[in-house]
Amino acid sequence: MKNELIRKIENREATIGVVGLGYVGLPIVLEFSRAGFPVIGLDIDQRKIDALTAGESYIRHIDGDEVREHIANQPKVFATSDFSKVADCDAVLICVPTPLTEYRDPDLSYVVKTAEAIGPHLRKGQLITLESTTYPGTTDEILAPTLEDISGLCATKDFLVAYSPEREDPNNAKFKTSTIPKVVGGLTPDALEAARALYDTIICETIPVSSCRAAEATKLMENIFRCVNIALVNELKVVFHEMDINIWEVIRAASTKPFGYMPFYPGPGLGGHCIPIDPFYLTWKAKEFGISTKFIELAGEINTSMPQYVVQRTMEGLNDQGKALKGAKVLLIGLAYKKNVDDVRESPTFTLWNELESRGGLIDYYDPFCPEVASTREHGHFAGICSKTLEEIKTANYDVAIIATAHDNVDHDELAQYVGVMVDARGACSESIQNLVRA
Repeated sequence: MKNELIRKIENREATIGVVGLGYVGLPIVLEFSRAGFPVIGLDIDQRKIDALTAGESYIRHIDGDEVREHIANQPKVFATSDFSKVADCDAVLICVPTPLTEYRDPDLSYVVKTAEAIGPHLRKGQLITLESTTYPGTTDEILAPTLEDISGLCATKDFLVAYSPEREDPNNAKFKTSTIPKVVGGLTPDALEAARALYDTIICETIPVSSCRAAEATKLMENIFRCVNIALVNELKVVFHEMDINIWEVIRAASTKPFGYMPFYPGPGLGGHCIPIDPFYLTWKAKEFGISTKFIELAGEINTSMPQYVVQRTMEGLNDQGKALKGAKVLLIGLAYKKNVDDVRESPTFTLWNELESRGGLIDYYDPFCPEVASTREHGHFAGICSKTLEEIKTANYDVAIIATAHDNVDHDELAQYVGVMVDARGACSESIQNLVRA
């Protein structure tokens, strides 16, 4: 079984299925297409299918020309919402969301529903790989058993199961999918060997680990590391402000040390599909073993308190001008969760928006990467609201603006000229700005 699959992979005869055509799945489809494989992209969102078929990209940093070259005009690659096509695939990669519930517990419904959609079409000899970030044990305890129950096949005898966490960093100019080493764990040694053979065709280096659990834990460690260190600088930001010390100046100075230090940066809260969510997956799973992840939970508390801190600093800045937040015209600068992308998943700007609005602020936003608020699971009531233009901002007389995300193509010093108070939560403005409030 394994040998035949590897032979097909090496000869570029294996058909690759990718479930979930978002920020993770679509780049993988393009990479396998470049490598000469037949590829089937699967998604339940028909709008994505229609866009790809028409040669259009719905992700800003992925050029439409790439979509046209490798999907729309490529006879061996196509996108569909028909999951019966799984039967035509030799390997299926699952790249679906793993969010949190309203109680901050893991929500594996997308993984389970994908397994249920794949199961009826599973056949012997296939490789199924999960790429979604999740807690250790998901592949062994949830994915494989669900596939077995529905297909009637055995995950250790009839088909192969592996876990290889995504490591995407959207719009990172230094790294792309093919140049980021990939961790791989298998349910069996054969599954690991087949998964490595598959990823070796498109990735610069594969890093084998002993199990799916170890691979799942690796992804969590990477993101928890960032979460904890961001919490540290967020806490230091608050402390240093009370001491009249600029945290950004301190970070720049500390970064000159050539060893033993790595810069992390404070902000108005965590955003994106990983760091605000993944630590809570481990916290939840650790309870099964009677362990309290105090360090991780404390970091989570600090990071989730940052929007409230920014709101407090905003109110202080307005008070200094003899104004209240209630009734104030507020401009949020930056809707995306990080600079230079159009990705708004888990963006702290939404939390700021809710907090400010609940206190009577009149809220607009400006983001050249996000001209209109897309529908999201948690903030659907903002969907359809449009970004203000630079010309509108110049004449709107905003009482206060808050830099939540600092895109490189935005001149924040210029924007400060058109607002009463500029609250900077990203260290984007120069020290010469007279109406500046650090947050």
